[in-house]
Amino acid sequence: MPHDPAALPPGWRETTCPRCGGPFACGVGANRATPCFCAGIPLAPERLAELRARYSDCLCAGCLQALAADPQAPA
Repeated sequence: MPHDPAALPPGWRETTCPRCGGPFACGVGANRATPCFCAGIPLAPERLAELRARYSDCLCAGCLQALAADPQAPA
């Protein structure tokens, strides 16, 4: 379910995951007092490089968690 953009913390934005197509709120550009969920999902540097090369925008929490849980899963 999409979030209410007016209810998002400052710097967060409503977007769509380029991997699964699902809507989510991204806080990567937000004030670090309210860090984005992605900051808490551990991904190996190689995996991060792969994702940055493949996708031009952020991935949702579900996709990042799945990729962190299975390092061999296709990006």
